[in-house]
Amino acid sequence: MADQPKPYKISVPDESLQDLQQRLALSKFPTQLESSEQDPWDFGTPVKEVQRLIEYWKDGFDWRKAESKLNELPQYQTQIEVDGFGSLDIHYVHQINTNKNAIPLLFSHGWPGSFIEVTNLLPMLKGDDDSPAFHVVAPSLPNFGFSSGVTRRGFGLAQYAEVLHKLMIKLGYDQYVTQGGDWGFWITRTIGLLYPEHCQASHVNMVLAKPPRFTENPWSALQHALLPYNEREKAGRKRNEWFEREGYGYNQLQSTRPQTIGAALEDSPVALLAWIYEKLHDWTDSYPWTDDEILTWISIYWFSAAGPAASVRIYYEAFHAGMSGKSYKELISYIPRVKLGIAHLPREISIIPCSWTASLGPVVQQKEHPHGGHFAAWEVPDSIVQDLRAMFGKNGPCYRIVLGKDGY
Repeated sequence: MADQPKPYKISVPDESLQDLQQRLALSKFPTQLESSEQDPWDFGTPVKEVQRLIEYWKDGFDWRKAESKLNELPQYQTQIEVDGFGSLDIHYVHQINTNKNAIPLLFSHGWPGSFIEVTNLLPMLKGDDDSPAFHVVAPSLPNFGFSSGVTRRGFGLAQYAEVLHKLMIKLGYDQYVTQGGDWGFWITRTIGLLYPEHCQASHVNMVLAKPPRFTENPWSALQHALLPYNEREKAGRKRNEWFEREGYGYNQLQSTRPQTIGAALEDSPVALLAWIYEKLHDWTDSYPWTDDEILTWISIYWFSAAGPAASVRIYYEAFHAGMSGKSYKELISYIPRVKLGIAHLPREISIIPCSWTASLGPVVQQKEHPHGGHFAAWEVPDSIVQDLRAMFGKNGPCYRIVLGKDGY
């Protein structure tokens, strides 16, 4: 049948590669504001870095090689019907485990990431005698990567959650667990709110929450009131202050005028590279990005099915919650039926005290990691896998959470 999942291979047309080459050859660059007292990154992506990467993108980077490497992943495409929006083609990675007791794990990326972020996790989630096995599903979100774009207004967090949930059901996973950060945090929170009978547990590596209240979480509220912040939490407050003061401009623009910035991202590879590379630099924990990694990430946006402008619309739809139906406030409120695992990373863009997480739901595990930033699955995959093994393995708080009724 036409709507059944089918194998998928990325195959960017030669015409698209030629078009990119022409645009790169005609690149124009701004002047650089120089200062001997400040880090050049304080002004945004340094012009010298942009020029260097554009030159390599034009004359050295081999997309076909990167494409071939991506096509080693087990990729598929299927159609998902979304209420009020028709049928969308959804691209996804699906690593099927031979272990009959494997746990279905839905991985959700965010911006400016993509399905590629799951790559470093896959080899470590196959399981063995000492660690749990997982079936891993990592979609390209609608408007991202090689999934369909949506041009009708109102496609918000509830619709993203609907797509991912329906994909899991279509693949035969009536019950599953989730992992994600960035928009993956918000989307999996929405899944937990809308589909708690299916989503049994979530592990998140970007956490937003409000302080616990005595009326709701008296023990956590007492801890928060009496105990001092630890060193991670103190440093986290400074990190949050920096981000709100110096790093939040992109969010305000994409939340209010996505079409304006979208015009630049759609037309200019220079704009796209500078816009995304800034985040790869600022949001990570001194991760040693290679030029090939950077350009592969950015090329996935440039060659995406809906175009790079489509990816920023999620900010507008989520910010204008009257259209999307689920507000940020709802999603950082207590969701009772989905067990939570939390990874705290020192260079995340949102860092909260451990005591705050009790306001989100039944937290069964949280771990403070010594390293890592916003793209944790890519930067520090060992830490994410360590958490998942502890959470879902033997003696873990979510052991047998999916198949426990039938036993192993």
